[in-house]
Amino acid sequence: MTTQRQARDGVDVPELAVRDVTVRFAGIKALDRVSFTVAPGAIHAIIGPNGAGKSTCFNVLSGVYRATEGSVQFGDQELTGLRPHQIAGLGVARAFQNIALSAVQSVEENLMLGRHHLTKTGFLAGGLQLPQARREDRRHRARAREIAEFLDLTDKLDIPVGVLSYGDQKRVEVARALCTEPRLLLLDEPVAGMNADETRRMAVLIIEIRAALGITVVLVEHDMGLVMGIADRVTVLDFGRLIADGTPAQVQADAEVIRAYLGEVAEVPTEPGATPSGPAPAPAPSRAASPGATPLPALPPAASHPEKPS
Repeated sequence: MTTQRQARDGVDVPELAVRDVTVRFAGIKALDRVSFTVAPGAIHAIIGPNGAGKSTCFNVLSGVYRATEGSVQFGDQELTGLRPHQIAGLGVARAFQNIALSAVQSVEENLMLGRHHLTKTGFLAGGLQLPQARREDRRHRARAREIAEFLDLTDKLDIPVGVLSYGDQKRVEVARALCTEPRLLLLDEPVAGMNADETRRMAVLIIEIRAALGITVVLVEHDMGLVMGIADRVTVLDFGRLIADGTPAQVQADAEVIRAYLGEVAEVPTEPGATPSGPAPAPAPSRAASPGATPLPALPPAASHPEKPS
């Protein structure tokens, strides 16, 4: 029996269950029997060093890759084997790490692309601008503008996306995903390339999306400050294996997680007057999370969330 809750609009938000998922590429295991559960309405982070399998996992969840073995269930629906558009039709939306917007079109037109799979009138009715097509277009544009207002994009609706700042383009990417009316929102490195202020705004936005819409948010992210500050639960991958799954506080204290990010650290004698028998071995090389990222810094408690910018 699956667990579920209701979103703010009354739509059921089910549990996401990943069970023993394995992905092989020419004999190489990108994921090795990975299992975790995402509770309905949670903010759930997937982290790990470069090459850990995070993007592969996201591609399986969204239907870009098909698992070699294992199961991904969203409520009672089996996602394994479905195409991306079929998974989107079940209420799963993804915002990509590399911005995938139409640069020459306005913000509003980009948001309307997210409404496409919800339209009922056919190509002919739309082309002829029949009354039912015009009414449906007005409804969808009204909803797109509501979402734009929620993400502070109202004053940019008529502006071509290509002239916006990077941070604004990332918010448009999230807004377009929300325009599909998802029950599960997948955010692929939502603050990659952002400055500190943009990162803070995005953190607040993710919290507000969950609070206002009641949907589940799963994110892949290298920014440990953001992850530990907003996530309810964290899944950690390394070399395609799951090495930890728990609350942010549990994950931060996990020896396997520390080793994956920082490598083996030589033991230092603690007895008074004790000296090492020889030179301490150098720490094992660690894989940087991303250029410029600081792995597992000292962070505020997991329960503390960023304040909304004034």
